[in-house]
Amino acid sequence: MAKIYVLMGKSAVGKDTVHQKLLALAQGSLKTVIPYTTRPRRSGEEEGRDYHFLTDEAADALRAEGRIIEERCYQTVHGPWRYLTVEDGQIRLDGEEDYLLIGTLESYEKIRDFYGAEHVVPLYLYVSDHERLMRAIHREEEQAVPRYAEMCRRFLADEEDFSEEKLLAAGITEDCRYENADADTLACDLWKQISGKPVRF
Repeated sequence: MAKIYVLMGKSAVGKDTVHQKLLALAQGSLKTVIPYTTRPRRSGEEEGRDYHFLTDEAADALRAEGRIIEERCYQTVHGPWRYLTVEDGQIRLDGEEDYLLIGTLESYEKIRDFYGAEHVVPLYLYVSDHERLMRAIHREEEQAVPRYAEMCRRFLADEEDFSEEKLLAAGITEDCRYENADADTLACDLWKQISGKPVRF
């Protein structure tokens, strides 16, 4: 039975890094799901690899066609940024392939409700607030145009979005929470859990 593994967690916990390392370990046996967004492209991001970047008008057209599985809109200091998961043929549960995607708590719940809880597995990553803030600052420093105000807004908003009450309400219990102290070690541990095979980088 095909599974959809959803990596989630507060900003700067290392979701992208663990995602990339899991895909490397899987060697093609985990399929990626490319989300859609209306936010500006960051330095180093590529269309069709990190996101499908689209205009608000294009996102509205997808909604009119009934193809949006879940959508989130963040009121940022640069205006509203939308993130979407779209029914576009990327996920096929009638096959044997498993999928790996990055989401939020809200998107996880909507994907679970859309595809069925038997197909969707949550992987919640966390680190200490101090470590998360240091990582966030370092990431912004590497951007061509750092957006520190937006970084701070997102950091604080995550406290509410991933509150303990909301995590428990979504069924995110201790057995699906993983501390990302070291991305290599965590990726190996997660891949062992997913595949049943021990592995290391």
